[in-house]
Amino acid sequence: MTSPQHLRAAGKRAFITGAAGGLGSAMARMLARHGAKVFLTDLDGDAASALADEINREAGSQVAWSAPQDVRDESNWERLLAEAALAMGGISVLVNNAGIGSLGAIGAIELKEWRRVMGVNVESVMLGCKHAMPYLRDAQPASIINISSLAAFKVDPDYTAYNTSKAAVAMLTKSVAVDCARQKIDVRCNSIHPAFIRTGIITPFFDALGEDEATRKLVRGIPLRRLGDPDDVAYAVLYLASDESRYVTAAELVLDGGACAV
Repeated sequence: MTSPQHLRAAGKRAFITGAAGGLGSAMARMLARHGAKVFLTDLDGDAASALADEINREAGSQVAWSAPQDVRDESNWERLLAEAALAMGGISVLVNNAGIGSLGAIGAIELKEWRRVMGVNVESVMLGCKHAMPYLRDAQPASIINISSLAAFKVDPDYTAYNTSKAAVAMLTKSVAVDCARQKIDVRCNSIHPAFIRTGIITPFFDALGEDEATRKLVRGIPLRRLGDPDDVAYAVLYLASDESRYVTAAELVLDGGACAV
């Protein structure tokens, strides 16, 4: 565990969606190791529960709770936020991490798939921000962290729905941030935009091409010439969740190894 003097998220109470995946689990572990309580949700409720148990064992006390969640279900959001606030004594951090990928150019994508991507990647973020806001307002200073993607800025026409959804998250983030600021509510809202990270989302590339060849192709547009690690994103979440970032809102934190610069 991190030594007490370095607990950068001490006293924070974080609600994290998509917490059972590679990025979500890294965020949950990172925040807990730095003193936060965490409420973990995922469509795979069993995996979220196993992660919460692991975090609690490492902490030596209960600092993590979990529940299954379909982030497209508004009533589920309301129920789980209330449950999380009761368990943790409030909510001061919301991490909208749940998301899905999608392949298809404009001439090929079906409306059903478009709506599925928008439901998970965009509408869920809106629902989280909307229904968490009363809890965050009561826990000021508070922070909303929306996980977007480099795809919000770097267009690939074969990922029409995904690109569009991630760009929408960036603008939704700014809208929430400015709305809170004009109401003089100390709730910051920022988005994080990773490039390729070593998580399950790139496993199909490794399976199809082999790890070395897949990595070479994935990093060819990245000046640092490497894939990101889950903790690269988790440290960014830690910064935005902590009071170190009290003057940061409506920002797009790009974690791309320099890809946007070329």
